[in-house]
Amino acid sequence: MTLQNTGAERFDVWAPKVDSVVLHADGEQYAMVAASGASGWWTAPQAPAGGEVRYGYSLDGGDVVPDPRSRRLPDGVHRLSATFDPAAHVWQDTSWKGRDLQGSVIYELHVGTFTPEGTLDAAVEKLDYLVTLGITTIELLPVNGFNGTHNWGYDGVQWYAVHEGYGGPAGYQRFVDAAHGAGLAVIQDVVYNHLGPSGNYLPMFGPYLKEGDANTWGDSVNLDGAGSDVVREYILDNAAMWLRDYHVDGLRLDAVHALRDERAVHVLEDLAVVGDTVAAETGLVRTLIAESDLNNPKLLYPRGDNGFGLAGQWSDDFHHAVHVAVSGETTGYYGDFESLDTLGKVLRDGFLHDGGWSSFRERHHGRPINKALVHPAALVVCNQNHDQIGNRATGDRLSQSLDYGPLALAAVLTLTSPFTPMLFMGEEFAASTPWQFFTSHPEAELGRLTAEGRIREFEKMGWDPEVVPDPQDPETFLRSKLLWEEVSGGNHARMLALYQDLIRLRKSEADLANAGFATTDVSLDSAAGWLRFSRGMLEVLLNFSDSDVALPAPGAEILLATGQATGSGESLLLPALSAVVIRKPAA
Repeated sequence: MTLQNTGAERFDVWAPKVDSVVLHADGEQYAMVAASGASGWWTAPQAPAGGEVRYGYSLDGGDVVPDPRSRRLPDGVHRLSATFDPAAHVWQDTSWKGRDLQGSVIYELHVGTFTPEGTLDAAVEKLDYLVTLGITTIELLPVNGFNGTHNWGYDGVQWYAVHEGYGGPAGYQRFVDAAHGAGLAVIQDVVYNHLGPSGNYLPMFGPYLKEGDANTWGDSVNLDGAGSDVVREYILDNAAMWLRDYHVDGLRLDAVHALRDERAVHVLEDLAVVGDTVAAETGLVRTLIAESDLNNPKLLYPRGDNGFGLAGQWSDDFHHAVHVAVSGETTGYYGDFESLDTLGKVLRDGFLHDGGWSSFRERHHGRPINKALVHPAALVVCNQNHDQIGNRATGDRLSQSLDYGPLALAAVLTLTSPFTPMLFMGEEFAASTPWQFFTSHPEAELGRLTAEGRIREFEKMGWDPEVVPDPQDPETFLRSKLLWEEVSGGNHARMLALYQDLIRLRKSEADLANAGFATTDVSLDSAAGWLRFSRGMLEVLLNFSDSDVALPAPGAEILLATGQATGSGESLLLPALSAVVIRKPAA
């Protein structure tokens, strides 16, 4: 039974754990009855059939609570739901042709900190900037309903609603429509592995969670236990909602390693089928990308080859190898990436950990990618993202500790790699602002526990608690907003120009986006601090050392250089902390 929050059955609700349900709609009460032939579903035959309605449910005579499938929550996650008709929007994107992952350049942004206003409509005003930068695809951090005014979005409790402070569902439709009009695809980050700590009424309705079976963030979602058919349907309908009603081009699936599913058909495979189904209906590609730390390429293999059939997954190994190469930091999981050889392996194979020993995990980890089944573009990579910045003690970006040279090396690696590059907002102009962990829990006790837990976490790592920002302090949120006046000044403008040049080069040189694993030859000298890798007829040379390095490059044509590289016809002299992209002479 697949239900949506619009149409004749728009107030139907699944509540198998209760004996009575009363619908409260616009001040009236409607006793609901068990839906015929649908175990646990309730319906209200006399409920309003049309118009916008404020409503909620009383279960077994208890307080009125919002709809688990709320499309709109004008007054927050603890108050009444509001109906929303997605078909009321007159879409202007009929000429939109969609966007494949291969050839894409993704830009990850958080609506609340991307602009001073922190709204979707304000973000529309920056679309021309993203087009000029060369971005093809915007990835929005979660926008679903959460308690409070600002949040990363991963504490959402209403998966079908768009946070009202961002502009609600109508604002979301305007944003996607405008993005498509500017030639930009939109990928929505969705969280199906847990719910936030405030405003989660799902357990009152049914067995949405598996109590006592916790992942990192709380009770796991019930994907394979009793009642899980409807819970999975809840997830699959939600994915279809974004792809159909909001014309979203794809989904980024958060932390899929926390989706505990022992069924023969994993929920990720079901999600891939939803994407393929909507793609077939619309004639437009729908891209599903998993965030996973499992290094399991099965996620990417076609379903006919016993895979899940997803289009992409993040490769954290690339981030870690680049981070260590440009910063020298080797604490925690970075310790596995101390040698430059690890970067070489990631460029060749996609993963460092593909069955070998992981000292951080104290066990073997991952498995090799079958390169006959996977194009390297299926791996989404970055040198910074919301997690790798925001989960640091002070939320510091690379640009707050590194100069132009190493930042340029990171940019070159990301945008010339065999993989699909992703930027985190502000990275392209070396933003001076941090991106810190921020919350706005209205409940004082929850806010206190969140702040104290954050401090304890970093005290264990040796951090002075005085330097760890209080996530509940509004200034932590405000500090994390981009300062757009930086774009046109000094090294910020210089970095932006480099990113524009790199993206332009990636688009003009087919080998950068299209060449497969087989054409990526890597050579390096870890002790001397240099690495070079090929992309078809192009080659990227990088000097991570503090000294000039001369590398053989007979007859090479320099296409891009981050420093004053000089050549003798047979070799190139790379200044310290610099890179060049060359075209090799035809054989």
